[in-house]
Amino acid sequence: MVNLVSNTIPIVVMMCGIAGSGKTTYAQKLEKNGFVRLSIDEEVWASRGRYGIDYPADKYAEYSVEAEKKLRHQLVKLIHNGKNVVIDFSFWQRARRDEYKHVIRDAGGDWKLIYLKVSPDVLRERLAIRSHRFDANAAFPITEDILNSYLKGFEEPSGEGETVL
Repeated sequence: MVNLVSNTIPIVVMMCGIAGSGKTTYAQKLEKNGFVRLSIDEEVWASRGRYGIDYPADKYAEYSVEAEKKLRHQLVKLIHNGKNVVIDFSFWQRARRDEYKHVIRDAGGDWKLIYLKVSPDVLRERLAIRSHRFDANAAFPITEDILNSYLKGFEEPSGEGETVL
């Protein structure tokens, strides 16, 4: 665990990594240590139900955008209330990471970017195990094609103040 102690300013941990890298597992550990965890997947599950059952699969992207807007407002309120937060998103684009850094600073918080760097082979192993679950954090299987698109589109943090684990 990275040292995330601050006595004066709320800390916001931005999880960064590809599906299967361990973001949720790490974020849940922080949650047990008093951080408020924000998760798009869990918000969609809570507000819209189960992927492909309670709503059509083609609505997931739309519902994810809706969930993120809600969680962003919640993030600002939590910072204003002095709470430490962990954002359990992928943060696969540098522009999005930069945008959230500004939101966090403007709200009075300090950010930490935690990048979970995992090899594609380990991701495949973890995603194969995860494919046997059906919950908010494993709402749909990540196929080889989906994983390859994630790997191609992921902008690895470099020189952004990240901590690589």
